[in-house]
Amino acid sequence: MSIHEECGVFGVLAPEAADVAGICYYGLYALQHRGQESCGIVVNDRGVFVSHKDLGLVSDVFSSENLSRLPNGTMAVGHVRYGTTGGNSRKNCQPIEVNHQKGVMAIAHNGNLSNAAELRDRLELSGAIFHTTSDTETIAYIVTKERLTAPSIEEALSRAMNTLEGAYSLVLMSPQKLICARDPYGFRPLCFGKTADGVYVVASESCAIKAVGAEVIRDVEPGEILVFSKNGIASRKEHCNKKPKRLCIFEYIYFARPDSVIDGLSVHTFRTNAGRVLARAHPVDADIVIGVPDSGIDAALGFAEQSGFPYGIGFIKNKYIGRTFISPGQEARLDKVKIKLSVIETSVKGKRVVLIDDSIVRGTTSGRIVKLLRDAGAKEVHMRISSPPFLCPCYYGTDIDSKEHLIACKYSIPEISKHIGADSLGFLPAEELPNLCGNNNFCSACFGGEYPTAIPKDTRKNRFETYLQY
Repeated sequence: MSIHEECGVFGVLAPEAADVAGICYYGLYALQHRGQESCGIVVNDRGVFVSHKDLGLVSDVFSSENLSRLPNGTMAVGHVRYGTTGGNSRKNCQPIEVNHQKGVMAIAHNGNLSNAAELRDRLELSGAIFHTTSDTETIAYIVTKERLTAPSIEEALSRAMNTLEGAYSLVLMSPQKLICARDPYGFRPLCFGKTADGVYVVASESCAIKAVGAEVIRDVEPGEILVFSKNGIASRKEHCNKKPKRLCIFEYIYFARPDSVIDGLSVHTFRTNAGRVLARAHPVDADIVIGVPDSGIDAALGFAEQSGFPYGIGFIKNKYIGRTFISPGQEARLDKVKIKLSVIETSVKGKRVVLIDDSIVRGTTSGRIVKLLRDAGAKEVHMRISSPPFLCPCYYGTDIDSKEHLIACKYSIPEISKHIGADSLGFLPAEELPNLCGNNNFCSACFGGEYPTAIPKDTRKNRFETYLQY
């Protein structure tokens, strides 16, 4: 079964021709944690689109030679992507470029449409021919179809949003405009900022805006469409406040970088507070508290502060290995754990260790990490998880695809503890999530099954795996 994707988008609008590809490159570099399968940049040079896209990390795909081939321009759109199983082909690299009767368009998408299969079937039956297996192409088709009768590209996008369901943060580029939009629920983050010399930037996370020397202006509101052009910024809010806000809680737990601020809440603050809650909810006698790099570190700090036990560095992470959580295929996931983490034996040998991680989905990775500590001489390993148990699949772009792959649906917590080889196991209490999020309303359907949208009738992930072999 294929695995959902989680991506990062970035956009640039400069007042005059500039090295927008270079700005986009650094923005994508800062968003690399959101996608490590492929990346791409499309530059708008006076209405002519020039692009480079490929599989791999930003630093590999965009060598100095490849970057130099992209011209100066006034706009650029970029994307980093996590691929689905069988879907990490070059055809699925974004941004997607579309040539149509009303002009040219490039679009980058973060999220997952819950009605993607239904929309695609409808389009195919009307004669549409798809070149990718990504739901981003479905969005592009609907926008261009609406553009045939709409007076502007932003009006076409607004009309398309009446059809789209689920999670989408979009950055779209036409010959004259840079446009961004966030779905009415606000499942995925999106924000924008401005540099001192007047360059506007749009990004999935605030860390990317700061990385290019810009100041964050604000988050894009759920349902909002922002249009950047030579005339400034125009905001359209006809889709705002139509749905309850439901930011994906997993952005705070795992996906986002700790130095990002999403909808006014610091990711670092959320994670350290989650660690404090864990220490109060599941106390244990220990000698040291360690975190699994990277998203377990902040919660480990909070646990240590609350419990009074010393915080220590227990693992060294190979920074050139991608996250195991969204590695296509179980074998690849196991292989990566072997080379991703190395234990500092002097930190854990002979000690009772509290091990903090952000989640347990399948249990395979957690078991391997516990074994690494045992092999290094840890006397006890008490695992604490800074999220509740995953009990339900996600239809909005997180790698929680079916109950059959969720260990918490098969075993009780004591059984999971035994399965992964830990001496004890404790999860973050789900009832604590509202306190951790402050005033932010969030989606936590993966923990309890309360979905903001209708559950998709068709949950196919990839109907074309056979063809992708060729």
